[in-house]
Amino acid sequence: MKAKSSLANKLLRRYLLITLLLLVVIVVIPLALKFLLGMRTWYYDDPFYPLLRFANDHILILVIVGALLIWLLTTRFFIRQAAGYLNETLGAAKQLVSTPDKPITLSSDLRDFADEMNQIRMDTLFHQRAAKEAEQKKNDLIVYLAHDLRTPLTSVIGYLTLLEESPDLPPAMRAKYTGITLEKAYRLESLINEFFEITRFNLATVSLVTKAVDLSVMLEQISYEFLPMLTPKNLSWEMQIEEAIWVDVDTEKFERVLDNLIKNAILYATPGTALRLTLARKQNQGILTLGNQGATLPADKLERIFEPFFRGDSARGTQSGGTGLGLPIAKEIVESHHGTLKAESVADYFQMVLTLPLSKTYQNPSSAPQKASEI
Repeated sequence: MKAKSSLANKLLRRYLLITLLLLVVIVVIPLALKFLLGMRTWYYDDPFYPLLRFANDHILILVIVGALLIWLLTTRFFIRQAAGYLNETLGAAKQLVSTPDKPITLSSDLRDFADEMNQIRMDTLFHQRAAKEAEQKKNDLIVYLAHDLRTPLTSVIGYLTLLEESPDLPPAMRAKYTGITLEKAYRLESLINEFFEITRFNLATVSLVTKAVDLSVMLEQISYEFLPMLTPKNLSWEMQIEEAIWVDVDTEKFERVLDNLIKNAILYATPGTALRLTLARKQNQGILTLGNQGATLPADKLERIFEPFFRGDSARGTQSGGTGLGLPIAKEIVESHHGTLKAESVADYFQMVLTLPLSKTYQNPSSAPQKASEI
């Protein structure tokens, strides 16, 4: 630790300086006294003469003995001081374990050490909170898993039991129940796949195999594939896509991002409105926005929209919506591509804004942006 090294250096410098000063004093004082006393004539009958004579004859020994005494006393003082600092830091370490919420205070010489220990204390508290949140999220995963899987599974078991116990059901009724059972089974499979997907992205680093892709062409193709899903709600595409915007992406994973965003827009769009899809170039980034008319999402819910399992309104149910995992997965994939994904909602309009760095091999085209068109 820096504080420990700084304190050790400070004590060593202080010890050497005081020892040196005292040694100088123990040498200078006898010499000064000898000089001053030598200015006077001393006689045998002077009461101090025998003592001064003894000191003069053994001045070297007296200086050495004095120096040793001073060194011993100085060393003892600094050892006791260091031991006091050690006891103080041991007490702080015990406090760090027993009462981490209480700030650590030490003497002025240990101020840097106290600052470092308080930083460790704050880091420890942060990691403890993060661990508790991770544990809570794991528990939430189990709860959501049990709840979301139980509903379609109960339906599958119920209809299969009904079919088994009613062999004389009319063919039309049997076909209806069989169709419902198959629909619930597909729903169950979809939920399981989503849970596996979010677990995979949470437990492992996203592995990407990227290549330069013309995002403009990809968007046109994918938007066309979603035309059948627009029909039931009488939705339409309103697109403005700038040509030749090349980005480095893992095609399979990025198609998953677009798929999740478009499904989310379709699910919550007001019937009879248009989904607005734009793609533009800004400096060294491609900016994709996907918006739809729908209920305004409050700010507190908007901040949580990328949390796993979050459902912002009553429409976010397991029957019509997903598990609340699509957007978190999309955000994680986008960020693994060094991009950003954010949500905006105002005046009954909701949109996702996705940014990606342009491909390093991208060449600036001379073509102008396409005009807005409607499919």
